[in-house]
Amino acid sequence: MRRRRGCDSSFQPCRFLVQTSNAPHQPLPSPSLLLDLPRTCPGCGAFTQIRDSSNPGFYSINRKSVNAFVAQRRHALREAGERVTSKREQENQAGSRNLGLEGLPDNLKGLPCSHPVLVQGHTDFWAVPRAERSTPTPVCNRCHDLLHHHAGVPIVHPTLQSIQEIIAESPYKYNHIYHVLDAADFPLSVIPQLQRYLSLSPQRSQNRRAKTSRFYHGRKADMSFIITRSDLLAPRKEQVDAMMPYLVEVLREALGSSAKNARLGNVRCVSSKRGWWTKTIKEDIWNRGGGGWMVGKVNVGKSNLFECIFPKGRKDDINFKALREVAGQVDVDNITTQSLKPLPELDIDPLRASQPLLELEQGHLEEDALLPPAPVEQLFPVMPIVSSMPGTTASPIRLLFGGGKGELIDLPGLLRSNLGEYVTDEHKSDLVMQHRLKPKQFVLKPGQSLLLGCLIRITPKTPGVTVLAYPFLPLQSHVTSTEKAIEIHMQRQPSGVPSITKPGMGDKMSSAGTFQLKWDVTKKRAGPLTSPAAVGLNTKVLPFAVLSTDILIEGCGWIELVVQIRKRELESLDQSNQGENNEPNFPTVEVFSPEGKHISARRPLSAWLLSGQKPVSPRKRTVRPRRSMKGVKKALKLSRRQQVPDAGGK
Repeated sequence: MRRRRGCDSSFQPCRFLVQTSNAPHQPLPSPSLLLDLPRTCPGCGAFTQIRDSSNPGFYSINRKSVNAFVAQRRHALREAGERVTSKREQENQAGSRNLGLEGLPDNLKGLPCSHPVLVQGHTDFWAVPRAERSTPTPVCNRCHDLLHHHAGVPIVHPTLQSIQEIIAESPYKYNHIYHVLDAADFPLSVIPQLQRYLSLSPQRSQNRRAKTSRFYHGRKADMSFIITRSDLLAPRKEQVDAMMPYLVEVLREALGSSAKNARLGNVRCVSSKRGWWTKTIKEDIWNRGGGGWMVGKVNVGKSNLFECIFPKGRKDDINFKALREVAGQVDVDNITTQSLKPLPELDIDPLRASQPLLELEQGHLEEDALLPPAPVEQLFPVMPIVSSMPGTTASPIRLLFGGGKGELIDLPGLLRSNLGEYVTDEHKSDLVMQHRLKPKQFVLKPGQSLLLGCLIRITPKTPGVTVLAYPFLPLQSHVTSTEKAIEIHMQRQPSGVPSITKPGMGDKMSSAGTFQLKWDVTKKRAGPLTSPAAVGLNTKVLPFAVLSTDILIEGCGWIELVVQIRKRELESLDQSNQGENNEPNFPTVEVFSPEGKHISARRPLSAWLLSGQKPVSPRKRTVRPRRSMKGVKKALKLSRRQQVPDAGGK
């Protein structure tokens, strides 16, 4: 089979899997059986095949849902054929003879050219029986195992070149790219230089006279950023909205010099789980039309967001208020049959109607096509499946809306992180943060380290400094001495600390770098000293400073580190750096991870102040608080010493 020039051979999303090969195999299925099954799996986008059970798109005939779908589909086709008038039957038979389609299966003979099975991109809703309309399209065996058994094999992740060539085959003149980012490890999920690879319109600069868009090869493609799973950052929507200036600045730093003077007004922070700002994006997709492409790395929440923002159940943008106003002005008594205009008939091209049947009779689709053909438009289609396994989407999933007004395409995710290769199979799902966490405070005294699932180790390097750690991770944390932490992390001695690392991975643990706690959070962390409602002191007056940073773990979460240090120690210059940059001697920590990768740092989000454990109000306490025992023993000793001389004098 020929391969498209310049395309990555490891990713072929649009290859029909039922094909002949040199190896001995069972005979190919008949075209009628393939017509009874869905052309593609609605869950992962893979093409339907009944030969190789290890590949996506395989449908087992023994499954009840598949048998029910095939039986009801055949029954619906027979009912639709019986309802066709004799005149239209003659026209269809004459058209079939002219097109050379006399060899159609028996269950397709006599169908009108406007039937949804024969027409690509058109749905005759009332011509389909109720049984077929109520039957959901089944997913392939791989998607079935992912949904019900949480078992499956990920596909080979596409490259950025493959994504570029898929989008280049877009049938629309106006396209919009939705760069989906994950809030759990933001901004590690940013794809660098995506705008240059996809030939997109440049980001609008702060100059008000700058152009808003640009055409490339007769097409216009814009890009916007969507930060998903924002419910992991704060418990309320208003709190997340207050973080938008912080998120925009962090994104600007991640994009580099190309976004230095950009406006970045196209950044949205949404939550598919809570429904935050998803309705606004859905309206933008409907009003914009054209091609909408979901691009991002694996496990960033593309499929989950796809279900929330796809405009389901909308055919035409009808203004009911205007219709009522017009209806109130019309005189119903004077309406005659001559004043009513007949409904326009559908102009259907018989060549276009017969093209899908010809392709399925040959047993394959276009060899050079990377983008699957557009499916039949439905008001409420089956959405892509959502799974924590990376590489769930095997091929682009296209869903049309608005009667051909536009479509939304879910693309396979790019490779994000191979951290799961060092984790046991039963704990791979623990790497993904499913819901917002309320972390505990861990105190790292001098000579201690923090273990995160025995996969990551954090060790403070500055002597005499106590570090507070708040892990926003789904991994179990443990504080121990640095010597013992090294032995456990390198798997040199057994211990009772819970570990998710595979055996034999201790030698691959290495340093990922040394990170400085250089961002000042004194105003947020000083409590009543800097609060306007209390003392309200200026941070410059305080003799100490509170520094912080966020350590990011790719695809997993982050750890918030906080330290308090005297200003005189902070302002003193390090002797080794005195001739270079004269930077303050910030406290540092060293992070160890597999192969020294998957680790980064960002300015602190201070999420613990919003998501951490709050002190319980005295009115809501169910148990009486214990009495403070501070200084009680000392007071007892003093009272005993005063009583001893008096007893001796008597």
